[in-house]
Amino acid sequence: MTSARTLDFLDRHRPPTPCLVMDLRVVEERFAELRAALPSVRPYYAVKANPAPEVLRLLARLGAGFDVASPGEVRLCVEAGAESGSLSYGNPIAKPAEIGFAHSNAVRQFVVDCAGGLDAVALAARGSAVLVRFAVADTGSRTPFGDKFGASLSEAADLLARAPSVGLRPAGVSFHVGSQQVDPGAWDRGIALAAKLAAELDEPLVNLGGGLPVEYAEPVPPLTAYTDAILASVHAHFGARAPALMIEPGRLLVAEAGTIRTEVVQVAERPDRRRWVYLDVGRYNGMAECENEAIAYRLVSLDAGGPAGPVVLAGPTCDGDDVLYRRTRCELPLRLRAGDRLDVLAAGAYTASYASVGFNGIAPLRTYFV
Repeated sequence: MTSARTLDFLDRHRPPTPCLVMDLRVVEERFAELRAALPSVRPYYAVKANPAPEVLRLLARLGAGFDVASPGEVRLCVEAGAESGSLSYGNPIAKPAEIGFAHSNAVRQFVVDCAGGLDAVALAARGSAVLVRFAVADTGSRTPFGDKFGASLSEAADLLARAPSVGLRPAGVSFHVGSQQVDPGAWDRGIALAAKLAAELDEPLVNLGGGLPVEYAEPVPPLTAYTDAILASVHAHFGARAPALMIEPGRLLVAEAGTIRTEVVQVAERPDRRRWVYLDVGRYNGMAECENEAIAYRLVSLDAGGPAGPVVLAGPTCDGDDVLYRRTRCELPLRLRAGDRLDVLAAGAYTASYASVGFNGIAPLRTYFV
């Protein structure tokens, strides 16, 4: 549900559409809920979800760590006041120069998942701690990583064993169950493997990755269903030798804080006999997670009411791929016309951060903060 503060801002200022409005108080509330559910786990915010300085400054003030993936994200966090040692370089695909830049800005922890990555960190950030990322099934994720990241179990063990010989400290292991993971039991697979790999480490750190979901068009279990399952799994697989834990929430902290207000550009019936609704926001200026219809956002019609019917929902560009929902059932009022406004709910994550190119001459998504 859109916060009253956001609705009040939109009603009073009527900014041009499309735009994203972020309620920072919701970010603070979600962070507090996560800390209460996992009091012994250090959260490292996944900056890619929403790298706005306003969000980063708030989370730095609240004591969050930051999961960074590039020199640009390192710079943003430092400028936002992130504490020294609170940054973890979670992207295992990095050039030595990028690693060196991070190291020169007090990043002392890096994630690797192959021999080349280990060598790059050894070359540019000798003496740093490394977490070895291993592959784990991401069934249940709405936006899975597939085979892009993660060493096999044997490869991960070899990397941990080899790290000291190249001047690095094997601090622990890392895994990721995929973004918008709807299965609370998904972390058990990674924690079980982490326990095997960490058995040889003195004081292991286990990075639980991200994936904690939010409710879009379909409900998900409450946060405590996930956190309770994670803690139970850690106890089951590690027993009394509990490791230090970190987690990388992204959408959990920012998605529900954001609302995109958009306007209908055109409504047309096409030769497929379906009603097509074209918005002024699409895949290239805010709705990138609609690729493959992975994320089904909730839509609220503000100007047209009455009976609703199915639509194909599309963006404003002249690109044939700029279609949001063709298979996903999406219903909007039959009286919907050009100029009518819609709100896209829970849109604070992976919207403005993707909309940065200006494709087709359309400006990146304007963002306002309340």
